[in-house]
Amino acid sequence: MQTRFTSAQLADPAVAHSETILRKCVHCGFCTATCPTYVELGNELDSPRGRIYLIKEMLENDRPADKETTTHIDRCLSCLSCMTTCPSGVNYMHLVDHARAHIEKTYRRPFFDRLNRALLANILPYPSRFRAALKLARIGKPFSKLFGMSTALKPVAAMLELAPASLPSPRPQPSQQIASPRGRVAILEGCAQSVLDPEINAATVRLLNRLGIEVAKPEREGCCGALVHHMGREDDALDFARRNVDGWCQLIDNGGLDAIIITASGCGTTIKDYGHMLRLDPAYAEKAARVSALAKDITEYLASIDLPEPELTPGLEVAYHSACSMQHGQKITREPRQLLTRAGFVVKEPAEGHLCCGSAGTYNILQPDISKRLRDRKVGNLERTGASIVATGNIGCMTQIASGSNLQVLHTVQLLDWAFGGPKPEGLASVV
Repeated sequence: MQTRFTSAQLADPAVAHSETILRKCVHCGFCTATCPTYVELGNELDSPRGRIYLIKEMLENDRPADKETTTHIDRCLSCLSCMTTCPSGVNYMHLVDHARAHIEKTYRRPFFDRLNRALLANILPYPSRFRAALKLARIGKPFSKLFGMSTALKPVAAMLELAPASLPSPRPQPSQQIASPRGRVAILEGCAQSVLDPEINAATVRLLNRLGIEVAKPEREGCCGALVHHMGREDDALDFARRNVDGWCQLIDNGGLDAIIITASGCGTTIKDYGHMLRLDPAYAEKAARVSALAKDITEYLASIDLPEPELTPGLEVAYHSACSMQHGQKITREPRQLLTRAGFVVKEPAEGHLCCGSAGTYNILQPDISKRLRDRKVGNLERTGASIVATGNIGCMTQIASGSNLQVLHTVQLLDWAFGGPKPEGLASVV
């Protein structure tokens, strides 16, 4: 793609990086066939190619974002399916991230949109606030349909509908002391997942300890920053990233780490990009690159070490849902399936596995109509596999799929923990 940025514009490192991305696009349109919003809406401007044109026009003319550009960028899920499809290596992720930051700085959204985004940014990344908000949501849940009648309040209705009827108790799983560990890792505790399903990390710690892996806990660690990053709140995202980098580097410098384990693939995609996000920060660029190099999804790490024979052979049919952030963001496709198969599960592949379930961080709240269409499409494909259990590696996908089906949705590591000697997941009581 030909560009016409001035030398003054290219002096901005963010603009210069986006310009190199834009130049790689050859207008082929392969991305449109795998873009969930284009598949659903059929609008060229709701395809990666269409959004690239909008972003180019906005950045090249150095103008504030307008309503049309913002609408179509907001409809992007950041599923990154287009990057898997693109034959030219266009880094759409970095381009749309830059566009969102530009929108956040230059476009004044309607009042309720600003309010909804501020609430999400100031609640979801903080576990104690999130837990309190979910408890309050029980009061408003009966009124969700009433809120849904107003276009401006649809995100509020979506929040209430997604809120669980009850919350699991916090389930800290201290790492066991291992006399002669075969490895040492840290695990991202995270934000929303630690409230919605703390058993995921508990199962991870149990499994790793049984395999002889020591799990170290950093003094400082929290939200990975993905939630605010995808809303264009660049400064907030970088603050979260710096905090985590500090915490993990302290462990790296005091005993070393073989890996930083991530059990939510959406977080993994962002943490693996810390090196890029903090590349312009002289105090953090090198440290962030070290952290990104150590970041591994739990299935990615388990596939890299020798595993014993499983202690039982479940023989259960499991439909594997590959989260977009896993297959497109991190290019992890074989490992989860191979691990489940080795553990004795019969892995079933749903049709249209490359398409997003519609969760996408806060997308199912901010874009509820499109999100529900994608969810129903995904659920239908999962149900047609005949399996009553769904395994996936992202808490957002788990919540989304469960909200539109009676399928039992579990994290892949919960099934692996069970097969390799851990307790049977509570969710399987009604299935097995």
